[in-house]
Amino acid sequence: MGLLSDPNRRRALTKLLTRLNAPICVMCYLAGVAWFMGLAFEPFTLRTYMSENAMGSTMVEERFPAGERALATGREFAAHKKKVGGMPVDWLVKTMQSRGLEVFTQSFTRKLPFPDENKERYMVRGTNVYGILRAPRAPRTEALVLSAPCSEGNNNNQAVGLLLGLAQYFRSQIHWAKDIIFLVNEHDLIGMQAWLEGYHHTNTTGGDWSPLQGRGGSIQAALSLELSSDVITSLDLVLEGLNGQLPNLDLANLFYAFCQKIGVLCTIQGKLQRNDWDTTSGYSHAAQTMMLMVLKQASGRPWGDHGLFLRYHIEAASIRGINSFRQYKTDTTTIGRLLEGMYRKLNNLLERLHQSYFFYLMPSLSRFVSIGYYMPAFGLLAVILLLRALDLWVQLGASPPGTEDGVAGGVQPSSPGVLSILTPVVISHMTGMALYTLPILSQEMAVQHFPVSETEAVVLTAIAIYTAGLALPHNTHRLLQGEGTEEGWRVLKLVALLYLAVLLGCTALINFSLGFILALSLVPIAAFITPHTPKALSAAIMVLLSPGCTLLYCVFVFQELQETPVSLQDGWMLFLSVISQGILDHALYGSLVYPLLALLIYPCWLLLWNILFWK
Repeated sequence: MGLLSDPNRRRALTKLLTRLNAPICVMCYLAGVAWFMGLAFEPFTLRTYMSENAMGSTMVEERFPAGERALATGREFAAHKKKVGGMPVDWLVKTMQSRGLEVFTQSFTRKLPFPDENKERYMVRGTNVYGILRAPRAPRTEALVLSAPCSEGNNNNQAVGLLLGLAQYFRSQIHWAKDIIFLVNEHDLIGMQAWLEGYHHTNTTGGDWSPLQGRGGSIQAALSLELSSDVITSLDLVLEGLNGQLPNLDLANLFYAFCQKIGVLCTIQGKLQRNDWDTTSGYSHAAQTMMLMVLKQASGRPWGDHGLFLRYHIEAASIRGINSFRQYKTDTTTIGRLLEGMYRKLNNLLERLHQSYFFYLMPSLSRFVSIGYYMPAFGLLAVILLLRALDLWVQLGASPPGTEDGVAGGVQPSSPGVLSILTPVVISHMTGMALYTLPILSQEMAVQHFPVSETEAVVLTAIAIYTAGLALPHNTHRLLQGEGTEEGWRVLKLVALLYLAVLLGCTALINFSLGFILALSLVPIAAFITPHTPKALSAAIMVLLSPGCTLLYCVFVFQELQETPVSLQDGWMLFLSVISQGILDHALYGSLVYPLLALLIYPCWLLLWNILFWK
């Protein structure tokens, strides 16, 4: 504090920071990237441990015996689904009632803002079926959920069969202190969204659904089961939810503990855990696993039905069966025993899971990186914006050379007008508003005048508006009389730097992965762009590091990390699909990534683009 309170020392510190501003910024950027990449190195991570005392021991005797019967039930479900051409509601109701559950149905209808060409649907109608096993030893104020989506074709039939088998087995147990809800939802996330909104008496997305006739207690935790083969070699844990939310780490720890106890091969991001962390290949494997989690979290979309539970403060995860490691095999009875053990432990909870971490990254199921370890990587990038803003502030506050009291030769130096600063800010945000609203509003007009589908019209309109923003400096200067001053672009850049720092900081607090990826691409251009840099080279660099190109890079990197590389043409098609899916996720489930990019990040980038072409 003495350093800052002493004017002479404060002045000396300011001079040092301004004189070495560029080298310090470069060092901070390199240190931030190195810090992040070092997070996958095992000695820098923490070993997972159970924080919740009620789940601290796995001393539960699992006795589920009916794996083969569950597979037979799954085949019967598949036959009825094929017969009726969709969800066999009547069969499910009768089957759940025969297992002693209180059975209810919920119908729902949802019209998409434009057709979802990935799943070929526009007007979605469906029915959710759920049965409640009432707690025999408690006042029924709390509940657990086990769900299995009714997917198209032959997908997930085995999961529904196992769900019904567990319902029958749980019915014979007397130790349940919580209601257990067995849910089969149609149309995946849309059906799950309708059921959750009906259960909690909310309607945040504008869906049309019938009210629920039966409810359990307050939901404490939920698991979504996805099995699409009779032969399962491993179980993959999916954690990423809506807007990058993650469940309490103890839920992942519980899954891993029972996998170790029962001897089930478990993965995260579809990758096995390796013990050779001290080798190059071992570190590379952990880094790829962690980067896959970062990319999935940054997308903001729910990567399973569990992802929608998290917005209601319900700890949830998806367990997905994988059939890719041929040397291993896990039968359905073993999977049923694992689920039984997990629900027995969740049944012991006296309060919601809260003692472990909610913000973390996982290079493997046995290691994690807490928020205190990964936030400095973002902080090193964000401090660059503040250092450059400090440098500009000092430049603006300094008097011109050879002047006294800001006057040189009796001529008052020109200062930027409010209009010259406010105009690009307003036009940038108007462009962002157009990018957010016009793609959906103008789809009908585009279909009438061009040979494209509704989905193609939405995506191409978004790309056209995004590209049209490159003409912003020309349009801005047409509204202004005369040329901008030297101080004008400095003030505008100071505003842009502080604006971007606040945006990225708030984003990283909610979704670290999204904030860090945006900081990687936006901080360099925000720090060093000026009107005096070579126009052609700087413009090319800015376009290559723009939010749209960053999204394109992420598509290719994600495919490489999943070991499914794509060609340039296929990658471009995936890029267009990601854009349409992002808009749909915002309209259907309330994902915030698309409005964040369109209304805030893109206008901020346009401000920097305007500075480059400042006259």
